Amino acid sequence: MKPISADSHVVEGPEVFTGLAQRFGDDAPRIVTVGEEVDAIVIPSRGGRGVGVARMAMASTRLARNEPLVRKHGRKPEVAHLNDPEMEALFRKGYDGLEPGLTDGSKRHQIQDVDGLDAEFLYPGFFAMFGFKNTELLVACQKNYNDWLADYTEASSGRLQGLPAIPMQDPRAAAEELERVIELGFKGGCIPCTSPADRPYFDEVYEPIWSLAEEAHFPLSMHVGCAAYVPPNQRSQKKVDGIAGYAASQNTVQTTIVELMCRGVCERHPNLKIVVAEFNAGWIAHWLYRVDQGLQRERRSMPEPFTGAHPQEIWERQFYCTIEDDRAALLTRDMIGVDTMLWGSDYPHTDSTWPCSGEVLDEMFEGISTSDRTKITRTNVEALYGL
Repeated sequence: MKPISADSHVVEGPEVFTGLAQRFGDDAPRIVTVGEEVDAIVIPSRGGRGVGVARMAMASTRLARNEPLVRKHGRKPEVAHLNDPEMEALFRKGYDGLEPGLTDGSKRHQIQDVDGLDAEFLYPGFFAMFGFKNTELLVACQKNYNDWLADYTEASSGRLQGLPAIPMQDPRAAAEELERVIELGFKGGCIPCTSPADRPYFDEVYEPIWSLAEEAHFPLSMHVGCAAYVPPNQRSQKKVDGIAGYAASQNTVQTTIVELMCRGVCERHPNLKIVVAEFNAGWIAHWLYRVDQGLQRERRSMPEPFTGAHPQEIWERQFYCTIEDDRAALLTRDMIGVDTMLWGSDYPHTDSTWPCSGEVLDEMFEGISTSDRTKITRTNVEALYGL
């Protein structure tokens, strides 16, 4: 059975940003050329060069490069240098330099076939749409995105499943948009991996959203990098080491999981499904133990005994995680729960296993049963989204 990627990405088309600059001025993203980089997504009020659409699709160039792919056993290909002449040439082409399947959903099957995939679930490429300070702009951009995503995936004859953005920063608008995207036929959605700074996810204002997602069997994903806006006075002033920050990316979602798992949300909504996407999973088994220990320490000074489900039980009942080339996660799969694990290729981002996903999976699953491999690479995602 061919794998299904539970975590791939789009490169947003220009339609996602249509009309935003006219309504919101320099706070709004738009597509412009910056120097020699064509088709960059720029927010003028933030300064800087923005991010070129070609940079969001660097993995897609691997087969067209003159030098061979280099990778370690069981690992994704190593990344190309940004100053590589071939990369710089790509950045000068913008949308015109992208693989056709990245701009036309009806052609993405060609990309999937190279990697031996049957289908992909798609997350955004422009993560900043989750972090706008202006909530009205955020809602407008995400609605544009969801409309564009519906058109892009509809053209794929079922081989693409989009995960629309839900604007949690405005709970009323989020509930309305959630209802709208369910009616459009989407099977799941994406919320910020960090809750809005003024309202943690256990706030009662989100109850209509959790209830609707639970009733509709509509999983909600929290993807790395898709964080809510943080006011300047709540940001750390310490410069984050790039290596340490990448290695500890799961820190951003751990507090959010606790908000849902330990502060009543999962207890009130036991059928709500949450996906922790692209944080990998080798850390989860130990971390769940620490959360359980922290829960016990917190309750030791309270008069009533703890009677709710423990973190491990809640995780196995309601949570899922996506992995790429995470052998450590596979070796702790019995502790995490085999049924909670989903594999994703992360195409077309730099961290993608494309076009070597088959080889990476063969090497990563050495010594692991075919049954567990089939669950993690296909049937778990089918069950979660009701395919």
